[in-house]
Amino acid sequence: MTDGNDVADWWRTSIIDMEPGRIALRGHPIEDLIGTIGFAPMIWLMVTGEEIDGPRARLFEAALVAAVDHGPQAPSIAAARMAATCGVGLQSAMATGLNMLGDVHGGAGEQAVALYHAVRQGREQGLKPVLDAWRAAHGRFLPGFGHRFHKPVDPRAPRLLALVDEAAAEGAVSGEFAGIGRAIEAHLAMERGKPVPMNIDGATAVIYAELGCAAPLARGFFGLSRSVGILAHAWEQMQQGGRNKGPTPPAYRWTYDGD
Repeated sequence: MTDGNDVADWWRTSIIDMEPGRIALRGHPIEDLIGTIGFAPMIWLMVTGEEIDGPRARLFEAALVAAVDHGPQAPSIAAARMAATCGVGLQSAMATGLNMLGDVHGGAGEQAVALYHAVRQGREQGLKPVLDAWRAAHGRFLPGFGHRFHKPVDPRAPRLLALVDEAAAEGAVSGEFAGIGRAIEAHLAMERGKPVPMNIDGATAVIYAELGCAAPLARGFFGLSRSVGILAHAWEQMQQGGRNKGPTPPAYRWTYDGD
């Protein structure tokens, strides 16, 4: 015997309540949200169940804006553009690009948030021991610092940090994680004898940590942000045309290293 709720309770959610003629998201009637809330605050409401406004909302939106695109050389964008020449629909091309996001391409923001929290939790030990332990567990590169293309500075990072400073001055965030990021940056510069500036992943991770996001959400929000660039590039490629475009022009060949 069942109690009649076995089907209804199969999926449980506090995100949406709906019946014919009524939709409520996180307890808000959809008609009250349409035209009164921005897209970034709507994302925050849907994901966290909380409302965000003022300097905190501006920080969140700035992080989303900053990571929308990094050009056709980014694997996610390249994959979407190639897929767009293969006869698939726009959404399939977008999915192809999004599925390229992983631990290496797209995961550094999540890793940087975890790093910042490790430094915060180990502050009594000092910065160097915490970073040494992190490297022993994860490898010598610290997520969120340095960039193979943007040298000497990733132009997005200083602007994002400046916005964090402004929000901290208004009391909207603590500024603690911005300080941790800058301390790591200074440590790396001393360690290597040259600047190793914070990059987009490190800067957006500062924002997400300041906003109280769990580390995995940094990766999820990056995927949302990058999906904008993926959509733009896939659509542009469809307008340009092309058939079965691979990663290089046909005149270029691969290296065969078999027998």
